[in-house]
Amino acid sequence: MQSIRQGLRRLAALVAVYSYFHHHSLDTPTTMLAKYNIEYAIPFHRDEQVQHHTTDDPVACEEFLTELLERGIKIKGVTHQGVALPQVEFDRMIKTAAGVLATRHLCHSLGVDSVEAHHRFGTPA
Repeated sequence: MQSIRQGLRRLAALVAVYSYFHHHSLDTPTTMLAKYNIEYAIPFHRDEQVQHHTTDDPVACEEFLTELLERGIKIKGVTHQGVALPQVEFDRMIKTAAGVLATRHLCHSLGVDSVEAHHRFGTPA
């Protein structure tokens, strides 16, 4: 029974994330090709529902990747102007998002600001 509740909570969180970011991605005009397109998969029972998030801002792209990493959602790929990012660039974006996530968790758990976390642990400020 408890695992069913945990599953329902996780599904509700995933739906909330999808709804939030899907609503904000509608601000991008459909006639233009967005600079960044993140393809991610939300697990649902035995299937994966592939979703897309588009943005023109690289910082917003990294913020969205951070949210996906935090929630453990599978990241299928990132394209830039319709072309898949080279592995080095993709890895750099994931590394940056993971660093931001690590900083966020350190600051919250230790009660320090991001500058102190950067000084003590070398995480992004």
